Amino acid sequence: MRIQWAGGGPIAGPIAEPRLGTGVTREHDPQEPAIQPVETQVTTYYLELRGLEEFKPSGRGVPDLEIREARIASPELGRFLYTAVGRAWGWTDRLSWPYSKWLAHLERPEVEVWIAYLGGTIAGYVELERQPEESVEIAYFGLLRQFMGMGIGGLLLSDTVERAFRAGARRISLDTCSLDSPRAMENYRARGFKLFHEETAPRDVPPASPDEAGW
Repeated sequence: MRIQWAGGGPIAGPIAEPRLGTGVTREHDPQEPAIQPVETQVTTYYLELRGLEEFKPSGRGVPDLEIREARIASPELGRFLYTAVGRAWGWTDRLSWPYSKWLAHLERPEVEVWIAYLGGTIAGYVELERQPEESVEIAYFGLLRQFMGMGIGGLLLSDTVERAFRAGARRISLDTCSLDSPRAMENYRARGFKLFHEETAPRDVPPASPDEAGW
């Protein structure tokens, strides 16, 4: 179930460079080699759910969990969710989006963003996009790493599926890939999603940063 900030005037001192996939800046060391992406064979899996009769909701309970829609289009929030969740899994396709593109995307009536909160803290999110022929695509789905393994993913996905079908969807689709957490596929399968296509192709993937270097 992946903004680029405009600055003001010139900045004195070393230039801070963006680190691909993290949204974090650091001072540039001219002696340090540039981080180069690595060509990697990546398998993408396409899954679908074609009705409530195929849906298997999560039976777990997570006290103090809330799921609420972000009804105001906010590029800052959109980028935060994207980078906070996707940093560990190689999400890079939206890192170069300028503020205006984020805003235009999030203001589209077809797009919805729902956020899971645990104890008032953001735990994860899902971005939905309505498609033609009564279909809904789960464009992005994931949790911040400290909230994994608590049952939140299953409940967030269950809430998403139930809401989409109640709104009139006849089909819900998503894709995941071999770079994503193995728990993602487990969650999708457990909710009743079925694989209908897969493909493998080379992709330039940024190398994983050491844990502390990513902050």
